[in-house]
Amino acid sequence: MPEITAFSPDVSELGEGPTFDVTSQTLFWFDITGKRLLEQRGSDGRFTAYDLPVMCSALALIDGDRQLVVAEDGLYVRDRVTGLMIRRVAIEETNTSTRSNDSRTHPSGALWFGTMGKNAEPQAGAIYWYREGEVKKLYPAITIPNSICFSPNGRTAYFTDTAVNKMMRVDCDPVTGLPVGEPSVFYDASNETGGLDGSVCDGEGQIWNARWGASSLDCYSPEGVKIRSIKMPVKQPSCPAFCGTGLGDLAVTSAWQNMDAATRAADPEAGKTFVVELGLRGRAEPSVAL
Repeated sequence: MPEITAFSPDVSELGEGPTFDVTSQTLFWFDITGKRLLEQRGSDGRFTAYDLPVMCSALALIDGDRQLVVAEDGLYVRDRVTGLMIRRVAIEETNTSTRSNDSRTHPSGALWFGTMGKNAEPQAGAIYWYREGEVKKLYPAITIPNSICFSPNGRTAYFTDTAVNKMMRVDCDPVTGLPVGEPSVFYDASNETGGLDGSVCDGEGQIWNARWGASSLDCYSPEGVKIRSIKMPVKQPSCPAFCGTGLGDLAVTSAWQNMDAATRAADPEAGKTFVVELGLRGRAEPSVAL
């Protein structure tokens, strides 16, 4: 079994959306319901928490000074030094019952991101594509969008609706990051314990998925076969991201959301972010095409 250690002292109600900046060796992630952006440097362990004006769930790297933050009412450009956030495009801004959720950047610089009901109302959300100021709705009627990730060559996209619990794959234009054709089932987890949550695809094309409610980090081959499961020290792992100097490890967020006092007592590490040492062929997150 790989070594699993707590990465940060922070405990989040709904830890999500980890992104690792290779240049600064810094992990960013969110406590969605707590309206916080969390930052920790791997070089010296310095931790900082930033209060946010709205619920945010993920970010993409623009350059060394700016980030694109996925929020409940749109995409914001954030200045890393000042923390100032300026909305780039509005998304569902008049629908106060939805918020953003999972997101990842395609090798082309296109950003896929999802929205969902704040109480996971059935089919209240969608999955969107963004690139250079343009937004397209790809898949409507999504309940809980998750597992957005892409093959190394950009020709395949993966995603899921956790409420359905089937990971989907769809051919993708490697130049634009837009889907080509219709999605098909990549892996059917509808009869398994827990729900497919966040995913990331390594340099070998393997998909690493956090299985919410099952204390599991699972790995799938490019052919859609589950080839490995790693037991996590929390019941609700939520999303992985490559981290470390060689990008061979996985940072995995978690949550204590919807746990009563007894359940939390039985899951004392819930809400922490962990590092799983795996020695993978990881991949750096691409910069988003603003």
